[in-house]
Amino acid sequence: MDKLDALDRQILGIISRNARTPFKEVAEACDVSRAAIHQRVHKMMDMKVIVGSGYHVDAKTIGYSTCTYIGVKLERGSMYKDVVPEFEKIPEVVECHFTTGPYTMLIKLYARDNEHLMKLLNGMIQEIPGVVSTETLISLQESFKREVPD
Repeated sequence: MDKLDALDRQILGIISRNARTPFKEVAEACDVSRAAIHQRVHKMMDMKVIVGSGYHVDAKTIGYSTCTYIGVKLERGSMYKDVVPEFEKIPEVVECHFTTGPYTMLIKLYARDNEHLMKLLNGMIQEIPGVVSTETLISLQESFKREVPD
């Protein structure tokens, strides 16, 4: 894998704070041409340094007021590969991680309210074959969210 140089990191720093920053502004901030920015960004996409694109949606504004993190214990860790597709079927699950520590998996999900959360937990998540137990942590407030440092 090619290494990132100082210019690549400077570009990442700018576009990770606001992906809609025009290349013209990025080029001016970096003191290079727009073509150089375009080439560098595409190189980083090819290298899989930059993955995906899109907008961040504020879940609360579209009716999902409850953000939760759920620790999931499985019968066996090897069941992870069978459980992941089941979580993918639940649209409210937005992240899924195979973890070390007290849980086999950690998922993040959004629910409209506590009643909706209970339906997701009792009616879907805890019904997945292999799920032994769950522990739910409700996020009271997201203090900040950011990308990895450049």
